[in-house]
Amino acid sequence: MIKKKILNPDRIRRIDGGFSFIPHRFLSEGFLAALPQKELLLYLFLIIASDRHGLSFYSYDSICSLLQMDLDQYISARNGLIDKDLIAFDGTIFQVLDLPTTPVKPTTQHQPLPVHEKNQAAIARIIDQSMKSL
Repeated sequence: MIKKKILNPDRIRRIDGGFSFIPHRFLSEGFLAALPQKELLLYLFLIIASDRHGLSFYSYDSICSLLQMDLDQYISARNGLIDKDLIAFDGTIFQVLDLPTTPVKPTTQHQPLPVHEKNQAAIARIIDQSMKSL
């Protein structure tokens, strides 16, 4: 058995002012291994950004900017987390859910994007392409 000791007693991690945690079973039961990189990045961000009920209100443009994702990557990651039953999303509010019993392998096809998300994605691509041509 490995003997543990505090390496830096002046820097022991505490929960002050916010609330976020990741259950150990996220690692030990295969949830971490089941997530592609962008899904993991979004999931960890939502955990950090959420309150004690797992709720956060960040907009897609803020998330994309902070995580350096384009809109398509964000939508794919968000939908992957929804399919894996790790988050809920109502179009405005995210909720990080309690972990399911086992990692979920998605079997559902994604619903077509609502028209406003298709338009936002198209506009974001046009802006991105025009900025690259400057």
